[in-house]
Amino acid sequence: MIDNMMSNRQHVVNVPDWSPEGRAFTDFLMRVFPLSHRLTAAGEMLARHGGQTLARWLVLERIDTQPATVADIARSMGLARQGVQRLADALVEGGAARYELNARHKRAQLLDITDAGRASLRTIQVAQREWSNRVGTQLGRIELDRASALLDRALVIAEESPPDARP
Repeated sequence: MIDNMMSNRQHVVNVPDWSPEGRAFTDFLMRVFPLSHRLTAAGEMLARHGGQTLARWLVLERIDTQPATVADIARSMGLARQGVQRLADALVEGGAARYELNARHKRAQLLDITDAGRASLRTIQVAQREWSNRVGTQLGRIELDRASALLDRALVIAEESPPDARP
């Protein structure tokens, strides 16, 4: 038992200290993760206004002005093609989208929004804009612009410097 306690304590001793910047980044992450969860939940609630899920809403946004292949949609959203394929099939099955022939590629059809999909999307957009206007007013445009710039930098740096994949 004492050996087990000592090895546990020894493990704690071997944990490197944070630099002030590392601690600040960890504090940042501990705020971003719950914010991400809350924004995802809010997105799901907003999507329900139009009878959609958040994921389907995002696909509808992507094809609102121009049809696209599932692969192009997946690439632009940073998602796996197979997952977007399931979303596209569900949107087609629900009447919010349709597949069209693609003159540039025989096998990769284009996903296009239908009138019903556009009506659903507009309903969601109205709810989202009302919510965004309210929250944006509370936070302030200048603060949001600063936060957006910081998040843009964090996204680039996190992609360029991923954590070590070893367990």
